Amino acid sequence: MPADAPPDLHDLEALGEDIRRHILSNLGNDIYPPDPFRYFTGLAYAIRDRLIRIWLTTQATYYDTMSKRVYYLSMEFLPGRFLMNYVTNMGLEKDCRQTAETLGYNLDDLAEEERDAGLGNGGLGRLASCYMDSIATLRIPGYGYGILYDYGLFHQTIVGGWQEERADNWRRHGSPWVIDRVEHLYEVRFHGRSEPYRDDKGNLRYRWVDADTVMAMPCDILIPAHGGRHVTNMRLWTAASSQGFSLRDFNQGDFVGAMQAKILSENISKVLYPNDEPVAGKELRLKQQYFLVAATLRDILRRHKKSDPSFAAFADQVAIQLNDTHPTIAVAELMRILVDEEFLPWEEAWDICRRTFAYTNHTVLPEALETWPLDLMGRVLPRHVEIIAEIDRRFQEEVRATYPGDEGKVSRMAIIDRGSSRVRMANLAIVGSHAVNGVARLHSDILREKVFPDFDAFYPGKFTNVTNGITPRRWLLQANPALSRLITDRIGPDWVTELTRLTELIPLADAPDFRQAWRDAKRENKKRLARYVLRKTGLGINPGSLFDVQVKRMHEYKRQLLNVLHAVTLYNRLRRDPELPVPPRTILIGGKAAPGYFMAKRIIRLITAVAEKINADTTMKGRLRMLFLPNYCVSQAEKVIPAADLSQQISTAGMEASGTGNMKFALNGALTIGTLDGANIEIMQEVGAENIFIFGLSAPEVEAARAGGLDPRRRVADDPELAEALDMIGRGYFVPDDPDLFTPIIDNLLNHGDYYCVTADYRPCIEAQDRVNALYLDPDAWTRTSILNTANMGYFSSDRAVMEYARDIWRIAPLGE
Repeated sequence: MPADAPPDLHDLEALGEDIRRHILSNLGNDIYPPDPFRYFTGLAYAIRDRLIRIWLTTQATYYDTMSKRVYYLSMEFLPGRFLMNYVTNMGLEKDCRQTAETLGYNLDDLAEEERDAGLGNGGLGRLASCYMDSIATLRIPGYGYGILYDYGLFHQTIVGGWQEERADNWRRHGSPWVIDRVEHLYEVRFHGRSEPYRDDKGNLRYRWVDADTVMAMPCDILIPAHGGRHVTNMRLWTAASSQGFSLRDFNQGDFVGAMQAKILSENISKVLYPNDEPVAGKELRLKQQYFLVAATLRDILRRHKKSDPSFAAFADQVAIQLNDTHPTIAVAELMRILVDEEFLPWEEAWDICRRTFAYTNHTVLPEALETWPLDLMGRVLPRHVEIIAEIDRRFQEEVRATYPGDEGKVSRMAIIDRGSSRVRMANLAIVGSHAVNGVARLHSDILREKVFPDFDAFYPGKFTNVTNGITPRRWLLQANPALSRLITDRIGPDWVTELTRLTELIPLADAPDFRQAWRDAKRENKKRLARYVLRKTGLGINPGSLFDVQVKRMHEYKRQLLNVLHAVTLYNRLRRDPELPVPPRTILIGGKAAPGYFMAKRIIRLITAVAEKINADTTMKGRLRMLFLPNYCVSQAEKVIPAADLSQQISTAGMEASGTGNMKFALNGALTIGTLDGANIEIMQEVGAENIFIFGLSAPEVEAARAGGLDPRRRVADDPELAEALDMIGRGYFVPDDPDLFTPIIDNLLNHGDYYCVTADYRPCIEAQDRVNALYLDPDAWTRTSILNTANMGYFSSDRAVMEYARDIWRIAPLGE
C-alpha cells in the first residue's frame, strides 16, 4: 500500500470495531443475533469511512494543482455491486476476509447480500463504469455525472417461458454507498416561456419565465483507484419536489392532490428509460436528459467559479464528454447560461462551448440516433428551442458558404429537420463539439463514410476513433480469482495496471503444466457457475461440457435467433446420430428485451421453448443442454464470463458499434465465435485469426446483399438443415399446444427480407461451430488457444482507452504521484 494511506487501513481490530459501531449507530441494531445483511451493511459503512478519507485528500489535490478536470456525462452507469470491487481495489480483501471470519461470516456470503445498482442497462453503462475505474486508477482529475434511479430498468423473470418485468427496487433497503449532498441543491426548470427584454444598455436579452421547477439533489458514490491511493466519485442526481406536500389540499380532503405535485416532480429520477411510446413517456425522457444536464452544468460552474469567476479559461479548465446523444441538450444549456445569465456575446459563448464539449457516438442504428419533436421540446424547454434554432441558422450559413447552391447537403446536415419538424441531437452534438469519436475502428469508419460523411468532409479531423476497453480490475482480478492468481503466480502482479504485460504468458502456452493449471482454473469457475445456475433455475449443468455462452441485450441484430438455429441443428444431428463425435455442450443465453419490443420477447420465448424440448429429451442427457438465464446483470456476468469456453459475438456485421462483452470473455480465456463486426475485428487482429472463429458476411457484403436482395427462400431451399430447423419452429414442434406461436419470426425471415441476414450467415455459422467442436476435442490445442487469447488482450484495457481520451480529446495529464 502507498505511504499516504490512512494508518489504520489494515488494522483488523479497528475494522471489526467499525463494523460493530455502524451496526449499532447507523442501523440502530444489536450485533446479536447475527444477521448477514446487517453485517454486510456494517462492513460497507466501514469501507466507506476509509474511502472518504482518501477522497478528501484527492479533492484537495485537484484544487491545489489547479488541474483541468473532465466531466463524463452519461444517462447510464452500470457499476454492479460495489463491496468486492472496493476491497479488491483498495487491497483490503485479505483483511476483510479475516475480519468477516472472526465475526462468523464468509466474505463472499456477505457480498451476496448486496443488490446490483440499477443505474444502467447494458454496454453503454458498463463502459462508463469501466472508464470511471480507469479515471481513478490513472489519477486523471474527473467525475462521472448521471441520475440516481430509484428503480433502474426492470427485474426480469421468466414465467411460462415468457419475459415478465417487475420494478427493480434496488434501493429498497437503502444503499450504504450513496452519500447525499443536501448542501448543493439546484433548481431545474421546465415549461414556461421565453421572454425578450432590453437590459440597461439597450441590448436584447432573453429570460425564462413562468417555469415549473424541480430540485436536483446530488448524491455521490465513490470510485477508488487500484491501490487505494486516489478516490474520485460519480455524482448522481435525484429529483425532489420544489413544492412538497400541500397541507391546504390535504385539509380540504384532497389527499391525492396533496401529494400530486411532489410525485410528478420526483418521477424524473424514478426509472431508467421509461417507456417512450406514449407522449407522456417521451416528455419524461426529455425531462430526464435535461435534468441531468442542467444540474451537472450548475455544479461544474460552481466548482469553476471557486477558483476563477471569469470564463476566459473555462475550456482550458473544463472538458465535458457526452456519452452518446442522451446528454446533448447540454450544448444548448451551456449556451443559455453563458448568453442569458452570464451575458457573454454569442460568438464568445459558442467558442467556449465547442472547445469544452466532446461527443462519443455509440451506434449506427437509426433508432438510436436520437431526435426530438420540435413541438415537444418547445413545450418543455422553450428557450432551448430558440437557441438550437439560432445555432442551426448560423451553421447552415457556414455550410452554404462552403457549398453554395447545394441545398441538399444543407438539408442533410441541418440540426432541425424541417421536413419532420424534429431536432437531430447527433447533429447538434457534432456541431457543438470539438471532437467526435466512434468506439471501434469499423464503427468509426462507418460513421465517417456512411452515417455522417457530410460532417466528416466539413470538419476535417474532427472525427476520430477510441476503441472501447474494459477494466482488468473488475473483469479479471475480481471476477476470476482462480485465473488471476495463476497469472500473478507466473508473471507477477503488474498486469493489473499494465494489461499489455499479459503477453508474458505467450511462452507458457506451450508448457504442459501451465496448460493443466489453466484448465483447472477454468474447471473451478465452471463448477461455481453450475452451483449458481442450480440455485437460480433448479437445473443442473455439466461442468465437463463445453460452455457456449451468449449474454447481451436482446435485439434482432445481435442474432440470438442464429444461435437458436444452431442449437436446433445440433439437436437434430444428435437425434439422428447419437454417436456423433462432438463434445457435450451447454448452451447458455441471457439478456433482457425492451418491454415494448415484440420480436425480441418472442425470441426469448423461442429460446425457452427449444431449451424445454432439448432438456426433456432423455437421449440428450450428457450430450446437449440449453438454458435461458433470467435477469442478466453485472453480478451474474461476473460468474458467467469466467466460466465460458465459447463466447458468441454473432451480430450482423456493421451493426454493433464495438461491444465490450467480447473483450471480457476473451480476457478470461473464452474463445470467440463471431462476425467481422465491432471490436471483433480488432480482437482478431490482436489474438490472431487462427485463434478466433470468424464467419459470415462482412459489413460491405451485408450492404451489398441487402441492395441486391437477400432471397432468403432460395437459401432455405438450398440448405436442408436450415429448412428443417425453420420448419420445426414454424409448425409448432417446440410448442405443440400453440403451433402458430413463432409464425411472426418465420414470417420476418422469409417474407420480409431477413434484414439481419440470419439465413445468409446460417451455413457459415454452422461450419464455424464444426471447427469449434473439432478444436474442443483436443484439450491441449483448445487450452493453448485460450491462453493466447488472454495473453493478447492487453490493448483492450480501459486504461488505454481513457489515456487516449485524456491525451487526444480532453488534453488532461494524470496527476503526479
